[in-house]
Amino acid sequence: MTETDTHQFAQNEQYTVQHDRLEDGSLSVTIATAVATVLGREVTDLEPLHYSIDTDALERLFEPRADGLRDGGTVTFEFSGCLVTVDATGEISVTTTE
Repeated sequence: MTETDTHQFAQNEQYTVQHDRLEDGSLSVTIATAVATVLGREVTDLEPLHYSIDTDALERLFEPRADGLRDGGTVTFEFSGCLVTVDATGEISVTTTE
């Protein structure tokens, strides 16, 4: 458990994690884990991520390309009472909205 795992997040407080597209597993798992951390819940207690966004399209959008890593772009969506922003750099920001 990391130090931020026990932190109580206030409304509109931002939590940021870095997803390494070459080393880490699924982007969707990283997003769900970050949101669960912010909400202080288990990942399995959240609604499925694919209810909020097309997870296959999200994975494809940010996966490494044949000519290297994508160098620009962001996607923002709501998931489980949080605003999630995924950046092409691998940064994932989660802000509570409730």
